Amino acid sequence: MNRTLDVAVLGAGIAGSSLAKSLADLGWETVLIDRMQFPRHKVCGEFLSPESLTMLGSLGLRELVLSLQPRFINRARVIVGNGNALEIPLPGNAIGISRYSLDSAFQLAAVNSGVHMQTATMISSVTPCERGYAIETKQGEERKTLYVRAAIAAWGANCRSCLPGHRPNRKIMNTYIGVKTHFSGIEMEPVVELYFFDGGYVGVSPIEGGIVNVAALLKRKAFQNNEKTILGLIEAACRRNPKLYQKLAHAVPVPGTQAAVAPVELNRKPLEWDIIPHVGDAAIMIPPLCGDGMSMALRSSLLCAPLADSYLAGDISLSEWRHEYSRSIRRDFNGPLRWGRLLQWLFDIPVVPRLLVNAAHFAPELAFGMVNATRLKEFDP
Repeated sequence: MNRTLDVAVLGAGIAGSSLAKSLADLGWETVLIDRMQFPRHKVCGEFLSPESLTMLGSLGLRELVLSLQPRFINRARVIVGNGNALEIPLPGNAIGISRYSLDSAFQLAAVNSGVHMQTATMISSVTPCERGYAIETKQGEERKTLYVRAAIAAWGANCRSCLPGHRPNRKIMNTYIGVKTHFSGIEMEPVVELYFFDGGYVGVSPIEGGIVNVAALLKRKAFQNNEKTILGLIEAACRRNPKLYQKLAHAVPVPGTQAAVAPVELNRKPLEWDIIPHVGDAAIMIPPLCGDGMSMALRSSLLCAPLADSYLAGDISLSEWRHEYSRSIRRDFNGPLRWGRLLQWLFDIPVVPRLLVNAAHFAPELAFGMVNATRLKEFDP
């Protein structure tokens, strides 16, 4: 008979890897499973907001991240279609770091803490059973059943749920697509730039190695007649904002760094628990415009780990874990999520970005207040 492990974390992104490491550090036998091979590139702004540094320290990952030689970023710049720009100071130093480097570093840290790592492994089902959960996996042609006392979903926003009876909502209105690539040949200040135009926006952010990450969120309908390649879509986006076109005129795409994701659902309801707890984008996704997705992934990991520890130790029941985790997710995330969605909605109206940029020149505290409203409060370990 297969032995039963303590916990399985399903998804090896930022939330999943950091959570698996935390649980292994607490002494629990942990397996980390992901359907992808690593390292790999992923659509992401590749921007760790200032509040992330404290959380990285709590997870024992701060020095590891700094060893990757990220770029430090101290302000944001918003550029609208007519060329007007607004500079917004950040409430501390943010970090520009690629997911290619960050995910690999987190997974290595998890393995060094004793986590069993399984990549290129599909999850066929997650079913409650007498031992806890039976997880059906498929790696190539090999199928296995893994038994664990607890399971945690960290499979991202676009993964089809493997949970019994769950049917994803396939009708998504105002569908967006996300694309990203790295460029060389661009001189960047310590600033993350957001270029707006009719049909979406592009974020430009410095990352390690003198490279620049360019990520776009585009309305599918607005670009349906353009070339469907990633670089073709980014070029089409550039032509909608003259300053962006000028910025990338002499940029050189870095081969192999292109990635895409679709659909991107901006108004998906939070789902912090569905038979098993969810962390990261599987639980809640703030609009990408806010640039706080990776920070939220870290926070959900920090909220989940001590409760999982208490459950595995027999100090709390599964229902108590669910109640306390759901309460903490709502407490920490409801405010930033509400303001983030409002901000995304406002910037989605063609004339509004120009009006907000003009208004912020006369009232700088307005822009700073909007940025702060979408941020997580400082984490108190």
